[in-house]
Amino acid sequence: MSGHSKWANIKRKKGANDAIRGKITTKIGREITIAVRMGGADPTGNMRLKLALSKAKSNNIPKDNINRAIQKGLGASDGSNYEELTYEGYGPGGTAILLDILTDNRNRTAADIRHIFSKHGGNLGESGCVSWMFKKKAVFVVEKETFDDEDALMELVLEAGADDLKNEDDVFEITAEPEAFDDIEAALGEKGIETVSAEVTMVPDNTVKVEGDAAVKMQKMLDALDENDDVQEVYGNYEMDEE
Repeated sequence: MSGHSKWANIKRKKGANDAIRGKITTKIGREITIAVRMGGADPTGNMRLKLALSKAKSNNIPKDNINRAIQKGLGASDGSNYEELTYEGYGPGGTAILLDILTDNRNRTAADIRHIFSKHGGNLGESGCVSWMFKKKAVFVVEKETFDDEDALMELVLEAGADDLKNEDDVFEITAEPEAFDDIEAALGEKGIETVSAEVTMVPDNTVKVEGDAAVKMQKMLDALDENDDVQEVYGNYEMDEE
């Protein structure tokens, strides 16, 4: 899931749950397979595969799993009938939710997602109802314990084409246009600065603070969406306290 901030806390919380980790591994493997099938096994000329491999690295996916997913992509079976969809809707507290879907049965998926939204105080909307609130951005996250010189990092990434650098608790979050992804990745690599995440994602223009009962419903809704096999990514403009 990708909220506007609290990135590191959300990622770590997901990583601590074995069941969710298993789902993440499966979903990233499927993404790698589809990326290879569409653009080949060389990430140099296949940005989608490059991003999927970066996601696999940040989630500590075993190399054997990655290699199996690549081999599936090079074969002619499994995944050839998947289609990509985008679902949009509203979550608790009037939040905007955007979903990347990869499914082999759109009727099943639509029914499942509609049920999840309604069960947790939200509703599935029409195409375009919330997507206008989000912008596609390249986002890099650097932990301060890895590199803590904010001024030096700011100068480096701005020269490489970044739009902004935010100081978020124990991490720096770098945002840029998707086209600047390679240049920023190269600039960080040349200085030996490691990232805990490097991805192209959907970032909301503004956020909605969710508290109390609405926050509990939101977390349950996000957990249910993460557990659904057809949901590849969940984007939202929610902002919740870590607790």
